[in-house]
Amino acid sequence: MRRSHFLTVAVSWLTLAFLYLPLVGVAVFSVNDARRGLVWKGFTLKWYLKLFRNEWILEAAWNTLLLAVISTFVATVLGTILAIAMDRFPWRRPTRNFLDTILYIPVVIPDIILAASLVVVFGLLRLFSSFFEPGLPNMIVGHVTFQIAFVALVVRSRLGAIGREMEEAARDLFASNWYMFRKVMLPLLMPGIMAGAMLALTLSLDDFVISFFMAGPDSQTLPLFIFAAVRRGVTPQIHALSTLIMLITVVLVILAERFTRR
Repeated sequence: MRRSHFLTVAVSWLTLAFLYLPLVGVAVFSVNDARRGLVWKGFTLKWYLKLFRNEWILEAAWNTLLLAVISTFVATVLGTILAIAMDRFPWRRPTRNFLDTILYIPVVIPDIILAASLVVVFGLLRLFSSFFEPGLPNMIVGHVTFQIAFVALVVRSRLGAIGREMEEAARDLFASNWYMFRKVMLPLLMPGIMAGAMLALTLSLDDFVISFFMAGPDSQTLPLFIFAAVRRGVTPQIHALSTLIMLITVVLVILAERFTRR
């Protein structure tokens, strides 16, 4: 086996250090007894205790969790249906290419463009109903719009991996469409569905731009709270909150990767 060049290894380690050392620094300062500055004054967990006593943070955490769970559930159902429809329906080649392009747009388009588009759409919808005023319902719809694409891409990759042989065998044994979907396709797709759901949940928890454009006065999320708090100065509680969000995100990414491997 050919060994990698020294410069390649060095650049790789420097890149990883550039990416992750700031995160390690945030975690270190979240347990530093110093309130301000870069001086280490001892280990403490008091900032985490104060964090869980802060009513504003707890309210923002509840909004974030509610938004992430609801939007992920809706996006997972719709994304799975979309993936099955795109992969199993006999589309003509121009139509399939068009659908593939549409599916990739929410993935590659900048968040600010998608958020501005949603503002225009909800502005038009508010002419017909007050339901579309800025707030949690708008944020849920906004998150679902980009989560669907990620779920559909993960599920489609799973569909390509399992092939069509099991479905054809089930049909040869006179299985109905519903029975074949429930007993054959769904169990085989479950690792991909769970991986897509974990990815969608992670994206929702970390999203700032779309939430910022869609949020109302009573629907502040943790990313929005951190942004507002940092503008007044970074405190150890912000370090603690950022560390918790980072750990939750890492756990979700690991779980998604494990389901994808299965």
